[in-house]
Amino acid sequence: MSPTLLFIFVISYFLILLAVAWVTGRNSTNESFFIGNKNSNWMLVAFGMIGTSLSGVTFVSVPGGVGSGNFYYFQIVLGYLLGYMVIAFVLIPLYYKLNLTSIYTYLEKRFGVNAHKAGAFFFILSRLVGATARLYLVISVLQVFIFDKLNIPFELTALVILILILLYTFEGGVKTIIYTDTLQTTGMLCGLVVCIIVIVKAMGLDFSGALTLMNEKGFTKIFNTDVKAGSYFLKHIIGGMFIAIAMTGLDQEMMQKNISVKNIKDSQKNIVSFSIVLVIVNLLFLFLGGILYLYASQNSISVPPDDLFPTIALSDTFSGVIGIIFIIALISALFPSVDGAITSITSCFCIDILSINKRAGTEKQNRNTRLKVHFSFAVIFFIMVLIFKAINDKLIIDFILKFASITYGPLLGLFSFGILTNKNLNDKLIWLVCIIAPILALSLDVLCSPEWYEKKLHVSLGLKSLSESIFNGYKIGNELILINGILTFTGLFFISSKSQQKVVEQKENFV
Repeated sequence: MSPTLLFIFVISYFLILLAVAWVTGRNSTNESFFIGNKNSNWMLVAFGMIGTSLSGVTFVSVPGGVGSGNFYYFQIVLGYLLGYMVIAFVLIPLYYKLNLTSIYTYLEKRFGVNAHKAGAFFFILSRLVGATARLYLVISVLQVFIFDKLNIPFELTALVILILILLYTFEGGVKTIIYTDTLQTTGMLCGLVVCIIVIVKAMGLDFSGALTLMNEKGFTKIFNTDVKAGSYFLKHIIGGMFIAIAMTGLDQEMMQKNISVKNIKDSQKNIVSFSIVLVIVNLLFLFLGGILYLYASQNSISVPPDDLFPTIALSDTFSGVIGIIFIIALISALFPSVDGAITSITSCFCIDILSINKRAGTEKQNRNTRLKVHFSFAVIFFIMVLIFKAINDKLIIDFILKFASITYGPLLGLFSFGILTNKNLNDKLIWLVCIIAPILALSLDVLCSPEWYEKKLHVSLGLKSLSESIFNGYKIGNELILINGILTFTGLFFISSKSQQKVVEQKENFV
């Protein structure tokens, strides 16, 4: 597969994105950037959110994980479905009733300034690290299969890609991303389906035959009934539910698109339809993983899980068409998560940290501030990608998933405490709770899985016997985010007091 040809297609793809950005970003205002003038089409938002939710990590890691984890990932997807229903019928009505631009404004109205700043901080931290990790993973694939062969250094690849992302997002923001995400989701899904068809045919099978072979290998097993395992089905379903609530419903990037829809009914239709399609798409990714491992077994291919899909798709066995489709699909999976992350972090920082919506500045002054913030975060993204390259460990993605559970836990605790109770909080102590709770959650995780951390840190923590004696071999899985949220909720309870009547009335107006 010619790297020059692939490079041409990558550049052509970006030119199309820039053309879409130019058309949609004309006459944009700060309101267009932040919430798309609340005039977005719900069907476009729902479709585009699929690409944002999946990202490049899903594109390579979910199929790669089938070899060791079967279809256990689908347990998490079932949990997502439950979480999205909570978002549609609990959180969306709250956000629309308050007419929010940033969802973290709710925390200020409910508890005070420190709650607002803490919520914004944990979102920015989580999105910054998570998005740059995803960006690093996909740039690494592009680097190995295209840019190394053209003698283009990794640093230049990362810089150019970030500049291109900056160019098509800095003006239109959410208004532009609604359309570019739709285009990119189309590219990703078409690539996914084509790759499945081509690889199945290359093995001389049909779909039913491939499914039968996968079943014989045990790949299609969905439910894990081992209570102690991190992938035990209840852990995955409950964990998936709260991951969806926290990482979609309490996430400015995802909700920024939802509250850009014209009205609450359309926003709810967006969430429900998106969640159903997402279940189907994840099943396709798992099916793809199964046939990739069958193909690898037939052809004696042995590579790390994250390299399996690109190694097969870009091999000389297939025609150049599937290689081009794979690359387009891969970058289509990546950019909805990265462009949205930069845009939402910019929005969050401007509104929640700098409070430009409360300033007396002109539209032009606020726009200049927004552009400076947008550019600054693009620079930070570049630095973070270089840090991940220096670490040079693709298993860093495992850490990022845990990192998200740690950083979104305080958001889960803060929002649930605000919605489920009428209590007021000591605003000065909120930061203390939001820092201590994640530390306690992380400590519990270390006690339950010391081997994982010893492998990452390359030092002996000496906790194996303690872990066995206290937890009897129990390993924390995706329920870590729930544990973190409960610890935050408990800490907030201890710094709470009875609300005065005016606060109760205020709460009733919010919920």
